[in-house]
Amino acid sequence: MQMIKDVHLTGKDLTEMVQLRPQDVGKYAIVPGPKDRLEFLLKKIENPVRNFSFMEYTMFTGTYQGIRVSAINGGRFSTDTSITTEVMCNAKIENIIRVGTAGSLDENIKVGDLFVVDEVLRGDGVTPYYVDKDFKTAADKKISDTLYAIGKSMGLNIHRGLAWTTDALLRETREIVESKRKEGAQAVDMVSSALLTIAQTYNIKAGSILAISDNVITGEMGFMNPLYYMAESSLLAIALETVKRLEGK
Repeated sequence: MQMIKDVHLTGKDLTEMVQLRPQDVGKYAIVPGPKDRLEFLLKKIENPVRNFSFMEYTMFTGTYQGIRVSAINGGRFSTDTSITTEVMCNAKIENIIRVGTAGSLDENIKVGDLFVVDEVLRGDGVTPYYVDKDFKTAADKKISDTLYAIGKSMGLNIHRGLAWTTDALLRETREIVESKRKEGAQAVDMVSSALLTIAQTYNIKAGSILAISDNVITGEMGFMNPLYYMAESSLLAIALETVKRLEGK
């Protein structure tokens, strides 16, 4: 006996399962990974209403200075990010901004700096099921330009360029890292590839801005560094200001 359906569970199926409709969400979504970052973001949004909770993922929608904004802890890895991104795209959110964490692949990009993703080297295991190997994964230019410009105007150490997404955090060997650096990668994360690629397949505008938590080249670990926590706070401020700019405010 063959499968009854062509695809066992689609993004549309999942969106209907959590009872999320386009009229329930904002034009913009800000997408942190962990719940604690989501909780901090919700303090900035007026009258957030919970849209759904599914597994450990929760979406809220409220307003920010009169603009409807949704917020969801969108996942830490490519697999869970693919699920939440499918939900956002099927709910027809028009602009998605990822606020996350990355390791630096450049000794001049320090712990506590920020990095705006323009393009991605796809090293995850999800996107090969969506696109072929020659597909170019890229952020929406207007979102990226706005994120970068706002970070610069705030006097922050912010960079932009090519990121590499990997699923194998504990297999960032010298040989692999150097090969990605030769291709131009300046930072590494575990999310941007899935989020940006899936958004592109739905023609949804998306961008990704990351706080540098560690430096793969120098070996520095900055997860307990106050500069990293300050950068995390800056991510949310930049994302919210970007929503205002994109809305023409």
